[in-house]
Parts: sequence; C-alpha cells; structure tokens
Amino acid sequence: MRSTVPDFGLEAAQHTAGRLRVAGVDEVGRGPLCGPVTAAAVVLDPARIPAGLRDSKALGAAQRVALHDALMASAEVSVAHASVAEIDALNILQASLLAMCRALEGLRTPPDAALIDGNRLPPNLPCPAQAVVKGDARSLSIAAASIVAKVTRDRIMAELDRDYPGYDWATNAGYPTKRHINAIAELGVTPVHRRSFKPIRNILCKED
Repeated sequence: MRSTVPDFGLEAAQHTAGRLRVAGVDEVGRGPLCGPVTAAAVVLDPARIPAGLRDSKALGAAQRVALHDALMASAEVSVAHASVAEIDALNILQASLLAMCRALEGLRTPPDAALIDGNRLPPNLPCPAQAVVKGDARSLSIAAASIVAKVTRDRIMAELDRDYPGYDWATNAGYPTKRHINAIAELGVTPVHRRSFKPIRNILCKED
C-alpha cells in the first residue's frame, strides 16, 4: 500500500482565511519506556519547502537527518519536551499535549494558526488550531514537525545511551525491544525510565 504524500492544502486554506503564519505540530516518544516525549512546531517558508517531506516513519534515518538539516536552514522551528517526571506525574497523553503546547510557545513569532497531528488539541494554545488525524501524511508542515521531533529525540536517546550503556537506546530509542527488556532485567531500572509505564512498574513492584 502506497503511503499518502502530504501537501500544502491545509496550510493554503489557512492562508486564504488570512492566517499566514501556520505552524505544523507533531510529537514523538509516546511508546518508549524511557526518556522524554519530544514535540516540534514548524512554520514553513512556502518558497523554500525542502523536497521529499514525508511522515518521519516513512523515511530512512539518513533521509530524516538530511531533511532535518534542510528544515533548520529554511523554516522557523521550535522543539520542546516533557520530562520523564512530567510523564509519570501527568500520564503520557497529557505530557505529549504539554510538549506540543511548549513547542508552539517557543516559536520566535507567535503563529496565526496551528495544524496539530492527532484528534485532540492541547489546552491553552497560543493561537487557533486544527486537529488533523494522520496529519503527518496529509500536511507538509506536520510532516516537517514529525521529522524534526524524531531526529531530535533520537539524538537525545543516543546521548542517554552513552550515559547508561547496555540498553541499546541508540538503536531502539527506548522502545520496548527484546534487548531493552532483557537489559532492564539484567541491569535494572535507570533514573530515565518511566516508572508509570506498566513494564517498569511491574519490575519495581517485584523488587519491592
């Protein structure tokens, strides 16, 4: 099945309505057992949209990095996070919404509108917003945000892999692969594991 190619149609509709600075917003990192959840907000320059923008999941690692660098050079970009402590305190959904709101608030100039991936809007947004289901496959701005968020979080997990070797985070980005689960059993739970997540909670309960 061919993946849908995103376009600039949703952004153009906002432009027609007089909202010219349109930010695409996406997050990555809901499923991992450790590390932050990361969100990005991207305002594309219609005259300088990098070729090949897709949902980050449809791209190889080298393609994502190249597009990330092109976006950093051509678009206005803001990246934000919700920490492991916030994930455990709020739950992963609310932490994801918080990270997306922070990403929007971090833009140099407030956007006129936001296109946000998913079916829910974060509360207290700084501008009008539209939730877009499967937005990273429909909107170029959301696809751009998905790429920036993915590359940024992957780099964070690679750094954490150096701090806590043995869990293979540079490869699995904290997702519950067999090697990661085995490493937790052998090496224990780290300070950057999400204690509210069931696999980690179960291990800690057994230790208690």
